[in-house]
Amino acid sequence: MTEERVSRVERETGETNISLAFAVDGTGKGTVDTQVPFLTHMLELFKKHGFFDLTVEGKGDVEVDDHHLTEDIGICLGRALREALLDKAGIKRYGSFSLPMDETLVTVAVDLSDRPHLEWKANLPAAKVGTFDTENVHEFFWKLALEARMNLHIVVHHGTNTHHIIEAMFKATARALDEATQIDPRIQGIMSTKGSL
Repeated sequence: MTEERVSRVERETGETNISLAFAVDGTGKGTVDTQVPFLTHMLELFKKHGFFDLTVEGKGDVEVDDHHLTEDIGICLGRALREALLDKAGIKRYGSFSLPMDETLVTVAVDLSDRPHLEWKANLPAAKVGTFDTENVHEFFWKLALEARMNLHIVVHHGTNTHHIIEAMFKATARALDEATQIDPRIQGIMSTKGSL
């Protein structure tokens, strides 16, 4: 019987309190409550389009701004992804997806390499979407890449609506990760000539 690829991460600081459960081989189930409506919406899209089961309960000092909670949820999701992948035996390792959303086109490519890097080729036209500071999107993805220990490349080819651009980023990241985390029966052990990642 194959070991379940699931994880749970708890993080409590003076700024945030987060509980997160993650399953790689899911169906998009779970509830997300972050106190940040736009981030909640993006994480709902992420789990749906990645077929990940994800439950998030996040509270933080949102009376200051959304930065700490957004950053720390990125940290927790990255850790949960890394832990759920176990030793990464049999996974495809690489994934990419180009996602159109109306006038926007975003490509995301990932390598679950154990070498964290974020390559960000994106311009977000608006400083806010609703009450959400859009500069926090970069912070979220950087912490996700760092804690998951993956290469994450996000390229916005074109787009003028900031909501569409960010939504396309989250959906494309989910799709790319869905591909990269899939087990390929042709792969014996780790997908690397080094024998480890």
